[in-house]
Amino acid sequence: MKGYVYILASGRNGTLYTGVTRDLAVRLYEHQNELTPGFTSKYGVKTLVWFEEHDLLTTAITREKTIKKWPRQWKLNLIEQENPEWEDISFHLLSL
Repeated sequence: MKGYVYILASGRNGTLYTGVTRDLAVRLYEHQNELTPGFTSKYGVKTLVWFEEHDLLTTAITREKTIKKWPRQWKLNLIEQENPEWEDISFHLLSL
């Protein structure tokens, strides 16, 4: 079963949220529509700025735990390697 690790942001260099899910499109919809109370709805963290797909959910979970332990600058570098303009990349979900 596939898994996805993702980072949401409130804006460029703003508040970040790192998560993991089986279904990125559904999870993003939940975040953007504040369907689950918590960190992302409290801080307005709704823009998908980075994600990666894994063949196994367990691998994605391990990667998420690793990224969550990283210093903030490492996360910023990860985002900017693939998305230097901090654009909303949720349109990529159409091809998943």
